[in-house]
Parts: sequence; structure tokens; C-alpha cells
Amino acid sequence: MEIGSPEPGAVQPRTSGTSGIREYLPASILCETVTHVPGLYPGYPHPSGRSISRVGLAFRSRDVTMLGELRHHPGFASRYVARRNVDVWLPPRYHQTETRSFPVVYMHDGQNLFDPKTSFLGVDWGIDQAMGRLIADGRVREAIVVGIWNTPKRVQEYLPERPFEMSARARIEARLRLWRWVFGRPISNNYLKFILEELKPFIDESYRTSSDQESTFVVGSSMGGLVSLYTLCEYPHVFAGAGCLSTHWPAVRGVIVGYLENALPRAGHHKLYFDYGTRTLDARYETYQEQVDRVVRAKGYTQGTDWMTLRFEGAEHGERAWRARVHRPLEFLLSKEGR
Repeated sequence: MEIGSPEPGAVQPRTSGTSGIREYLPASILCETVTHVPGLYPGYPHPSGRSISRVGLAFRSRDVTMLGELRHHPGFASRYVARRNVDVWLPPRYHQTETRSFPVVYMHDGQNLFDPKTSFLGVDWGIDQAMGRLIADGRVREAIVVGIWNTPKRVQEYLPERPFEMSARARIEARLRLWRWVFGRPISNNYLKFILEELKPFIDESYRTSSDQESTFVVGSSMGGLVSLYTLCEYPHVFAGAGCLSTHWPAVRGVIVGYLENALPRAGHHKLYFDYGTRTLDARYETYQEQVDRVVRAKGYTQGTDWMTLRFEGAEHGERAWRARVHRPLEFLLSKEGR
């Protein structure tokens, strides 16, 4: 089986009449359909005892109405990193035409995006609701959202590698030893290869995407904010914008500014969104963000046009705060005016 390809028997959706009841139609063989994937990591057992680590397609439901359609690809395989679940959200009008293609937003920590049952501390980002409101108000292009679940190696996969490699050895040796001791060696380059060489081709082949650079974006929070910016810097010809919420700058303290001075693309073809709160872990970020903003400005970006940095007074570091403002990066990146 090819990397990332679903096994035979992926279910095909069909809505029965006007009742809105979804039927599950197996293709060549029966494929499991799950209503809830417990835990944060692929491979955890289903309450019924079934394994959910297969690569396939399933539809998940939750206690509140889902806007659009959520497709679940459990146990997506890779040559570069561990298997993981992948969710794909389709906008409400995706099925109204067979010829229209859609921009794609790739988001990290995918288990936190759509369903409180799989989200950290039971709070999801409500991405379908945020996108639904923005689309209904005509403020954004309709887009597909791909939620990439994390794994037990989340920090290793999200910690940018090249900033450490590009810095003077004496400045980073002790810090890198600490990261290796606590979390293991960073493997974010392999994580990006997984996205670029395996996941994105699968998404572009399986769904009606606009696969060009100006229609492809990446978004994340905390360490996910770091790897989102890193993704754009390493692959500027693939991604048009990065949304970085509550970026955990202390993880790359002393090395990120030098890296961005070399690797951040100059203004003209990209959008950058940053934000931070003022409580809990976010209270540490303002000084670091100001240093990054100086680099962004020196690269020719203009605040409010192709770059945005926002400060949210009283906001803390967590899913509840990100849920309350995730519409801001989505609107900025997907705005019709910025097309």
C-alpha cells in the first residue's frame, strides 16, 4: 500500500432524501465507521476493543451540529514520522459543484480543532463554526481545513531544527542538550517532509483543492505556532501564509531571530499572523514577539496588510482563548481582498 493511501473499503457519504440522515456505503469491502476516537494519539483502542490505527476514511459525529462535513483518516502512515490521525473539514457548499476547487489550511494539533471529546481539557477550537460564520458573512474564501493530530513526539516534531543548526555551536550546545534530555532530538524536518511529500499530495488527490502556493496556508498555536512559521520559511514556494497563535518563543530563545533574518521570505508573496495573550504562559511572549516583529518589518512586511501582530489583554495560554480568536488568523489569511 502506498504511503498515505486509504485501504480498500473507504466509506462514501450519502445523504438520504431530505432527512439529513447519513448513510455509510462501503466501497469494495466493509470499513469501520467510528463515532469517537478516544485519546490524543493514533493507535489507541476503541471502547469496543477495535483498533483504530488503520488508514481509511470514517465519519465522526459529536454532540453539537457539525457545520460542513468532517472526514476522519485514522492512522495515516508515513516514512518519516509515526502514524497519526488526520481530519479533513469540507465547507458546507463543497458538494454543490464538482468543478470548484478550494484553498487549504493545514492546522497542527488536529485533535483539538473540531470535537471536545478528543480535545485537550475538553475544549475544541470550533473550527467548523468559525469558518461557517466567516463564510456566511462573505469575509473569507471557502476553504478546506486539514487537522493533523499530534503524537507523543509533539515537541520533537514541532521544534524547528535549522535555527539551532545555523547558530554558533557555543551558544546552543547546553540548550540543545537540555532539549535532547527532556524531549529527544528535534525531528521537525521529517515532520515537514511528511506534510509536503505525503499528506499534501494525498489531500490534493483525494479532495478538490487549489494546490497552488497562493491557496495553501498553515496555522498552529504554541509549539504549533513555531512549526507553522518554520514551515513557511522552509517551504515559501508551497505556503502563502502562516498563522501563529501564542507562539512559544522561549523554546527557540537566542536562535530564532538569526534564523528569521536569513530564512524568512521578503514581503510580496506571503502573509504572517502572530498573536499573544497577557496571562499564564502567554505573559512571557511580548518581548520575544517584539524582536520577531522587528525582523518582519525589516523584511518589508506592513502591519495590517500582509502582516498582523495582535495582543489580547487578559487572554491565557490554552484552547479556550484560541477558540475565542481563531477567526482572526483565518480571516486574515483567507480574506477575499488578499486573494
